[in-house]
Amino acid sequence: MVILQRYTDSMAGFTLLRPSSWIQVDKAGATVLFEEPNNGINNVGVVVNPVRLTSLGEFGSPEFVADKLIQAEKRKESTKEVEVIGVAERSGQGGLQVYEVEYKVDSTRGGMKRIFSAAFVASRKLYLLNIAHSDKPESPLDAQTRAMLEEVLHSFDYAPTT
Repeated sequence: MVILQRYTDSMAGFTLLRPSSWIQVDKAGATVLFEEPNNGINNVGVVVNPVRLTSLGEFGSPEFVADKLIQAEKRKESTKEVEVIGVAERSGQGGLQVYEVEYKVDSTRGGMKRIFSAAFVASRKLYLLNIAHSDKPESPLDAQTRAMLEEVLHSFDYAPTT
């Protein structure tokens, strides 16, 4: 069983649960990235970028944001197919709007993957969580792993900087 551990980046201003056995790696463009040892295709990453918005709602609905994510995936050369599984909205710290999107992507790099994304805007920054996990027909995502990944997804929140 995978044990989840709280990770808080007080400089960037976010918190989440992460699999404790996964290792932190440096990747250009990522604020933080954790990978499953010996299987880097399975990872949890966060990107923080400045934006002009004060809330995610100013950008659009959860469905609109999901559509933008899917279009970005389709533009990648390696993407063969992409399909939205679900879109949701929840409240984070202090009633913050958090959008969550789950989709499947089949690419020439890594084959079938399940992606869980969450996004929110706070202090004029866009916070984007991306969880990628292998979901191949011969070894599909099992219920226990899925539940763990969803817990990571739902734990992503704003952590006011000190």
